[in-house]
Amino acid sequence: MIKSKNEIVRIFLKDLHAVDSNMYDIIIEMRKIVFDTYPKIEEKMMYGGLIFSMDAEMFCGLFAYTNHVSLEFTNGYLLEDADKHLEGKGKFRRHLKIREKEDIKTKDVAGFVKKAL
Repeated sequence: MIKSKNEIVRIFLKDLHAVDSNMYDIIIEMRKIVFDTYPKIEEKMMYGGLIFSMDAEMFCGLFAYTNHVSLEFTNGYLLEDADKHLEGKGKFRRHLKIREKEDIKTKDVAGFVKKAL
């Protein structure tokens, strides 16, 4: 696991692990994808989830819900999505709903993270 520099993030992850180990495992794997793709990314807690930014520009966030983890892209409307995995009808944001670890590959989380910044 990649240890966060942010103490509030560390507390959030510890609490999530205690409450829902499945959602914790999904978030940990997705965080790893973000940090492997962009090693200098900054992470903080905001809006009840993890927000990732580079040079003070937010580009995506991870949010744990009861039945899924949502990977939300700030400018998701710009992302190419031939397989129609992105959800949302807002002006800018789009998100991927990840219900189980297999969805991380099936919905190409790594590909979307690479395209997002």
